Order: sequence, then C-alpha cells, then structure tokens
Amino acid sequence: MSAWTDLELLLDTASSSTVASNTRGSVKDKANFKVDEDVSALRKAIEGIGTTEKTIIEVLTQRSNAQRQLIAKAYEKATGRTLVADLEGDTHGDFEDLLVALVTPPGVYDCREVIKAIKGAGTTESTLTEIFASRSNKQMKAMSEAYLAETGRSMIYDLKSEVSGDYGKALLILAEGKRDENTNVDAAKAKVDAKALYEAGENKWGTDEDKFIDILCHRSIPQLRQTLIEYKNICKKTLQESIESEMSGNLEKLLVAVVKCVKSTPVYFAERLYESMKGLGTTESVVTRILVCRSEIDLMDIRAEYKKLYGCSLYSYLESDVSGSYGNALKHLCGQDD
Repeated sequence: MSAWTDLELLLDTASSSTVASNTRGSVKDKANFKVDEDVSALRKAIEGIGTTEKTIIEVLTQRSNAQRQLIAKAYEKATGRTLVADLEGDTHGDFEDLLVALVTPPGVYDCREVIKAIKGAGTTESTLTEIFASRSNKQMKAMSEAYLAETGRSMIYDLKSEVSGDYGKALLILAEGKRDENTNVDAAKAKVDAKALYEAGENKWGTDEDKFIDILCHRSIPQLRQTLIEYKNICKKTLQESIESEMSGNLEKLLVAVVKCVKSTPVYFAERLYESMKGLGTTESVVTRILVCRSEIDLMDIRAEYKKLYGCSLYSYLESDVSGSYGNALKHLCGQDD
C-alpha cells in the first residue's frame, strides 16, 4: 500500500506516539466543566424510568478522561453506587462496553484489554500486537502499574506464561517499556543498524530474528525512521517488505505493526479500523478500543489518514456500519464528518 512505501515523507511527520500533547484528539477538556451538573444529568438519565441514552452519550463522549474520573468520583459520593456498576446495570452489549471504557482510566483500560486477551482458552494475539506495538513507554508503565493493582501479579510475569518463542520475546521487550526516548538521530548508527538488519535477513540463508527484535524493540522512534530510510537505500526493498518475506506468523505481524507505528501511528490505526469494519460483521471490540484510546491523542489524524486511504470519511463508515446508541456514541467520539 502506498502509505507504507513513501519513506521520504517520514522525516517530516511527527509521530503521534512521540508527541505528548493531545492537540490532535477529537475529545478535549470541556470548557466550563461543572461536575455537579453532569452528575445530576447522569442520575436523571439512569435512575428515571427507562434509561436516557442520549444524555449519557452527550456527557461521557464530550468530556476528557480526566473529567470523567471526577464525574465518577462525585457520582459515587452522591449515590453510594459506582458509575460503572450503574452503567453496567442499565445498558448492555457493545454500548455498555463502550461506556465502561470511557469511564475507565487509560492505563487501567489497556491493562484490562490485555487481561481479556490472555485469559480463557487461547490468547488473542492480535489485541496484544496492537497494544504493545503502539503504546509509548509512559503508557506501558501506566498499564503495568494498573495490571499489578488489578491482579496482584506483574504483567510481564503473566505474559511470559502466555506467549512464547520469538513473538513472546519481542512482546516482552516492548511490554517493559524501555524503548530509547532520545529524539536526536544518529545517522551513522542508523546506517550500521540498517546494514545489520540486511545481513540478518535478506543477505543470509535463514533469518536472525533476534537482530530484528533487538533493533525494532529498543531504538527510539526518530532513530528507527532514519534506519528505515537507510535500509531501503541498501536493500532496495522496504524493511516491511523484508519482514513479510523473511518471517511468518505472529512475529511477522508484530514487527510489521512496530514498523507501521514507527512510520505513522495514525495510518496504522486507520488501517486497523478499516480491517475491523470491512466484510461481514464488524469487530466491535477493536473499533471501541481504538476510538476510546486514541480520542484524546490522535483521532483527528486517524480520521484524515482514513479519508486519504479509503476515500470516505471514518464518520460515514461508522454511520453505515454501526447503529443504535452504540453507533451514536462512536460518532460523538469520532467528531464531525470530514
């Protein structure tokens, strides 16, 4: 896909995972926020006869997560019940999942998604791949702390018993949240790394997966961007193409996701959204997770990339794909039609 081959654009784009400010989110702090007004509006919507979904959607999708935490605290103080318990008691299905996600702190939500992905029979690798390939060190740390608080065990410890082989190795390095965060690019080192990757894959019989894992999971995002450019100069193929031809299975998917997030996190998520909505049936859990998690980070950029890639707005796709209160809430999070 063209989005992944145009490396020259890389050096001009700021990666959303390296930009700490949430200026590209579709959801921001609400001005003149009055927590008591919101609490009484929610109580009326929940305690009245029949739940007024419209009010719940308007309040919860138009406040930042920090403001929702204040609402949840004040709600519990006023009613003696938690907002999450009341939402769970009054709504159901995908709509309920979305509302609960909105009132959950981001680190806690990520950790619960990881718990869901590894518990029960079989592990949902696609969820783990998406989360660990796209989160910053700071997000990994918040997730790990929440995981310990929720389960009493370390996230790394639980992951070790669930994922194995080279995929497990790469995932655990990412989960440690120790990626270099230096924003200075060492051009000489990028050349050395690019050559090492070439020697470890395309230029040898068999593949040295460890070399790929080490470089892709440890180097800073700006450093890796330079490495991708140097790699293409040496190999005439992009690193993504080499990974796709040299590897298979979950390791391939994870390293490709890392490379995509290095190039552009918004393009990566635009693609994930499209994949989860095309064809028969929508993977609602993926749509919910991406819209909630990126709504205060880079959802505006994801929308723009979606339009560029697929020729229609994310909003219009949601409109045709999801309906009812769940669909309305997603459209509120997404923001206006592009």
